[in-house]
Amino acid sequence: MSDQEPYVLILYYSRTGHTAVLASQIARGVGRVDGMTARIRAVPPVSPDTEASQPAVPDEGAPWATKADLAGCAGLAIGSPTRFGNMAAPLKYFLDTTGDLWLNGTLAGRPAGAFTSTGSLHGGQEATLLTMMMPLLHHGMVLCGVPYSENALSETRTGGTPYGPSHWGGNETGGKVSDHEKAICQTFGERLARFAVKLAD
Repeated sequence: MSDQEPYVLILYYSRTGHTAVLASQIARGVGRVDGMTARIRAVPPVSPDTEASQPAVPDEGAPWATKADLAGCAGLAIGSPTRFGNMAAPLKYFLDTTGDLWLNGTLAGRPAGAFTSTGSLHGGQEATLLTMMMPLLHHGMVLCGVPYSENALSETRTGGTPYGPSHWGGNETGGKVSDHEKAICQTFGERLARFAVKLAD
């Protein structure tokens, strides 16, 4: 890790903006913990057109992630919309480039967790979070979820699971992230940051 202030990397792909909103709420939770900052980074979309490329800096939103962002983090939250019970291809593509970090054990022992959003209430939120944990386990990271001491888990009528924050963008919600979903995100971010501080000692 570098000499800069320790940070939790919030790494995500967002197609319609819902996952990006979750990322910002997780960052708020991280910000509650002294000695830890949030670094929000996105991954660009992938294209079947092999000649297509994204600009080095996105026109809007979070900067594109680099492997250096990942290697230097004290903790990690990965986020993606659901794709058949799994993460979207752009995030998977980025993680597939991290074999050198895995080989060197760079991320081993650091806390990590996942967050997701879906357009339908039973659209694979929990399956997506669980499958997103597989690469984290392979990297030797320590998994972090959301305990039921967070009352919003029991009260939510939209997204939110003990496996990690989630958002349901269905018609009844108008696509907005609910107060319960925000609370779960912030609790998750704070918990992840607190673990990062303790595990860094």
